[in-house]
Amino acid sequence: MRIEIAADIEEMGRRAAEKAAQILRDAISDNRRARMIVATGASQFTVLDHLTQQPDIDWQLVDGFHLDEYIGIDRSHPASFCRYLDERLVQKVPLGSFQFLDAGGTPEENVRRIGQELSSQPVDVALVGIGENAHLAFNDPPANFDATDPYIIVELDRLCRQQQVGEGWFGSLDEVPTHAISMSVQQIMKSRAILCSVPDTRKADAVQAAVEGPVTPDVPASILQQHPNCTLLLDPPAASKLSESTRQAAS
Repeated sequence: MRIEIAADIEEMGRRAAEKAAQILRDAISDNRRARMIVATGASQFTVLDHLTQQPDIDWQLVDGFHLDEYIGIDRSHPASFCRYLDERLVQKVPLGSFQFLDAGGTPEENVRRIGQELSSQPVDVALVGIGENAHLAFNDPPANFDATDPYIIVELDRLCRQQQVGEGWFGSLDEVPTHAISMSVQQIMKSRAILCSVPDTRKADAVQAAVEGPVTPDVPASILQQHPNCTLLLDPPAASKLSESTRQAAS
């Protein structure tokens, strides 16, 4: 895992976007097509803003995949991740395709159909974040590191649901769905490159545990330590709990 500490959240997003753009360009050059996984949430605001402004990407040769989504809300809800991605990415660049997790049918049908499409070819880059409880996608602790299906249906823990209230997506804990579709940990780890962007002081404990603690399902994002091409991009508040030696080694 490489660690980069940006000057602020804006620079964090710009760095992540520039890296993602180069990966996509290289994949298109090598394979005539590129595939990417896209996360949502407050951590990805600046990432997607900068990514959609990157030059010289033939977006029609890029296929996108949705990382996770609540079960029980539709796109009319302000917290819908499908709505988020439609507004912040799909409507802004002419993607070749994008697989939304609300594509019709039951959650189980979506998990099966979109999972088959996702696993049919390698993914070039995954854009992800880390939750306040160190979740990766909606894989809350203790995460299932052994699940082999591309997508799984999960129950959200209280800390995860409370984070959604704290970020302003829902008015109260009771409004937050209890279940979601999540890309599995094993599927995320199959990505050729992972760019994990994490801002804000409230993520600092999770970042420290994920970077400097053991790899454990109790800290789902710690699995990123084992990926051969993962870059963790932080702003200074998110990096504030890291040891001095870790921060000095970061770029």
